[in-house]
Amino acid sequence: MSASLAFDYTVLERFLRYVGIDTQSDPASPTTPSTQKQKDLGRLLVSELRDIGLSDAAMDDNGYVYATLPANTDKTVPVICFCSHMDTSPDCSGANVKPQIVRNYQGGDIVLPGDEAQVIHAAEHASLAQQIGNDIVTSDGTTLLGADNKAGLAEIVDAMRFLVAHPEIKHGTIKVLFTPDEEIGRGVDKADLKRLAADFAYTIDGEAAGSIEDETFSADAAIISITGVAAHPGFAKGKMENAIKIAARIVDALPKDTCTPETTDGREGFLHPVSVTSQLGEAKLQYIVRDFDEAGLRAKGQLLEQTVKDVMRDFPRSTYRFELKEQYRNMRVVLDKHPAIVDNAMEAVRRAGLTPVKGSIRGGTDGSRLSFMGLPCPNIFAGEHAFHSPLEWVSVQDMQAAVRTIVHLAALWEERA
Repeated sequence: MSASLAFDYTVLERFLRYVGIDTQSDPASPTTPSTQKQKDLGRLLVSELRDIGLSDAAMDDNGYVYATLPANTDKTVPVICFCSHMDTSPDCSGANVKPQIVRNYQGGDIVLPGDEAQVIHAAEHASLAQQIGNDIVTSDGTTLLGADNKAGLAEIVDAMRFLVAHPEIKHGTIKVLFTPDEEIGRGVDKADLKRLAADFAYTIDGEAAGSIEDETFSADAAIISITGVAAHPGFAKGKMENAIKIAARIVDALPKDTCTPETTDGREGFLHPVSVTSQLGEAKLQYIVRDFDEAGLRAKGQLLEQTVKDVMRDFPRSTYRFELKEQYRNMRVVLDKHPAIVDNAMEAVRRAGLTPVKGSIRGGTDGSRLSFMGLPCPNIFAGEHAFHSPLEWVSVQDMQAAVRTIVHLAALWEERA
């Protein structure tokens, strides 16, 4: 691939189209996709993929979009897949997004015009210091932007367009997969990997330009169901065991200065209550359990269960049920067996003009699940920042860098085959 190749981009206009479509997923919905409006974006993506020459692009009944860019080389090259998700987070509205572009950003805070109480403070968003002279896209402050993960979608489509337009860039077969419901943990539940027929994949769903993530948390979910003893409050002495108070005791008995999201960073895991529903006779607590290491994950699950047992001793006529369910596991366990996948991504970032930074995700991605389903899958930056909030932003130049990275990565696998 010629180092002098001049890139052109359609990533910004695609991104602005995509964020205009509300694709918020719904964890309470039993359907796939959880919201039918995700298919509105799926249909547009299929149309755009076909328009650029991926003639087999299609969306299945579950809202998954598949497409193929055929190989243009005689070499035997592994089939790689680029993957992003179409849904946006339930944490913040994604309807009627009004994107703003701050051209030639020169530093300082960014006040969002739809709600001036929403301010992207430079002191709180350190990555803005690397964006001087760049163009920053935000929402108007009344919704999230949707860069997570519509930036990734736009970058993949634009990279495929560029590869089609430049047949001199040799590459193997490339697959595209766009998924629904990643934000609610179901992103690959019904992905058809036989139909995809890829050897490995890359999710384009990360933060700072140049970042590559080959490690995620391992994750479990805990559900604690409590049955207390109800009684009339006027005649409750010696009888009532209030399930609301039992639940509160459990939360209060757990560590406060350690082992919580607000007190940990780096490679530290945590226990985190995400839901409490209760009334006098019954209560349910839902926790997420996170750690990078299996031993640490087990220890935290055991701590939670032991805390429940200790509290319940003070309520001898009440009962409880403790359930611990696996959610996903650290994808590094799989990726360490395939070092070329990450090594080539690092080199592609370099060729795109950036310094690669390998890191860990304090969370999960579709790549976690895909890796353990037989499709090793690290995560590459998309340029997203402050996701799941009205302060979400993305740099146009970072999106363009992601396009270059995808193109270089496709070429690298052919070059090294």
